[in-house]
Amino acid sequence: MTIGNISPKEKRSRRGKQVVDENAPLLPKRQGEEDGFDEFNGASFTGAVFNLSTTVVGAGIMALPATMKVLGLVPGIALIIFMAFLTEASIELLLRFSRAGKSVSYGGLMGDAFGRFGKGTLQVCVLVNNIGVLIVYMIIIGDVLSGTSSSGAHHAGVLEGWFGEHWWNGRTVVLLVTTLAIFSPLACFKRIDSLRFTSALSVALAVAFLVITVGISIVKLINGGIQMPRLLPDVTDLASVFNLFTVVPVLVTAYICHYNVHSIDNELEEPTQIKGVVRTSLALCSTVYIMTSFFGFLLFGDNTLDDVLANFDSDLGIPYSSVLNDAVRISYAAHLMLVFPIVFYPLRLNLDGLLFPSARPLASSNVRFASITTVLITLIFLGANFIPSIWDAFQFTGATAAVCLGFIFPAAITLRDRHNIATRKDKIFSSFMIVIAVFSNIVAVYSDAYALLKKNASMPE
Repeated sequence: MTIGNISPKEKRSRRGKQVVDENAPLLPKRQGEEDGFDEFNGASFTGAVFNLSTTVVGAGIMALPATMKVLGLVPGIALIIFMAFLTEASIELLLRFSRAGKSVSYGGLMGDAFGRFGKGTLQVCVLVNNIGVLIVYMIIIGDVLSGTSSSGAHHAGVLEGWFGEHWWNGRTVVLLVTTLAIFSPLACFKRIDSLRFTSALSVALAVAFLVITVGISIVKLINGGIQMPRLLPDVTDLASVFNLFTVVPVLVTAYICHYNVHSIDNELEEPTQIKGVVRTSLALCSTVYIMTSFFGFLLFGDNTLDDVLANFDSDLGIPYSSVLNDAVRISYAAHLMLVFPIVFYPLRLNLDGLLFPSARPLASSNVRFASITTVLITLIFLGANFIPSIWDAFQFTGATAAVCLGFIFPAAITLRDRHNIATRKDKIFSSFMIVIAVFSNIVAVYSDAYALLKKNASMPE
C-alpha cells in the first residue's frame, strides 16, 4: 500500500484556515478538528523525517537484540521488516481516511469514525502508551548513569564508575537533575517542528551507538571472540512456542509513531511530502533496528539481556573496553533524553483534549500549557523511581495501548468506512491486521503471566 498524493490546494483546504469565513475569529473558541497548526506551514522534509524517525527509534531498540535471542536471527530480522511494512500500511490508512473526513488529528479521525467515545478511547491509549514509554526512557537513563541491581548482581552506572558512589550520583538525584535541566526546557516548545534540531542530534547519537557496537563486533569477530549466533528459535515444547509471542509487544512498541504523524503532516511546507517522509523514516529506522539487533545478538549471544545496554558494563575482551562501554551507554542515554520531548508532545496534547475538550487550543493558554506539562513530567518522574523493569513496561504498553494505536484503530476505521472509500482489499487486510494483533498479544500476555507465576512458584520461601 502507498500513501496517495495530496495536492497542496486540497491539503490547505483540509487544514481549514485558508477557506474559512473572513469574519471568523483569529483563535478558535473550541478545541476540535480545526485547531491544527495552520498559523505555521513551513516544516522541511528533512526536519519532518528527523522528527518522525525520533518518534520511532526510542527505548524499544534496546530490547530488540533480546528478541533475536528468542526468535533467532532469521525469523527476527524477517519480523522487523514485516512490521515496518505493516506500519507503513496502517499509516497510509490513517492519512487516506483523514483526507476523506477532513481530519487534522488522530483523535479527530477516531471521532469522525466512532464519535466522542472513539476519540476519548484514542486519547486514553495515547496517555497509557506514551506515559509508559517515557517512564521506560527515564528508567534506562537512571540505569546508565546511576547503575542498577538485578538478581543479586549490581551493574555500576557511568557516574558511579567515574566518581565512585555518592549521594549526588544516586538514581533519584540524577533523574531529578535530568528532568529539571533537560526534559522540562525541551518540553516547553509549542510546535513540534521546533524540535527538529534536537531530533537530528538524537538520530546522530543513535547512529553513533550503532557504529560503536558494529565496530566492537567486527573487532571481536576478527579476533575469534564471537561464536556463530543462533539462526532459528530453540523450540522444544509448547511453552517455548508460546514464548515466541512475547516479542510481539516489543516489536509493536518499537514502531509506534502514529500519534505524531498528523502533527508532522500538518506542519509540512509541502503537504505532498508526507508519503516520502513516512517511507524514508521507516527505511532509516528499520535499517538501524536490523543492524542493532544483528550486531547486539552477535556480540552477546544467549547472554543478551532484556536491555542490551546492561551488557555494556563488563570487559568486552578488546582494548579500551571501558571507554567503549561508556561511549555506548552515554550516547544512547543522551539519545533518549532528546527523544523525550517528541513523545511528550502528543501526550500533553491528548491529555488536554481529554480534560478540556471545549477549551481554546492548548498553545493559546500558557497557564493550561504549563500546568499540564508540570503534572505529566512529575507523574513520569515518580513512575521511573518506582517501576523497576523495562521489559514489564514494554509488555504492558505493547500488548494494550500500543497495538491499538498502531494497528487495531487504523483497521477499525477502515472497516467502519464512513466515507465509502475502502476497497475490498483494504477491508480484508484490516481484518487480518486485527486478528493477528489480538491473537499475538493475548498469547504474549498469557506466556508472560505463566512464566512469572512459574518463577514465583519455584522461588524458595
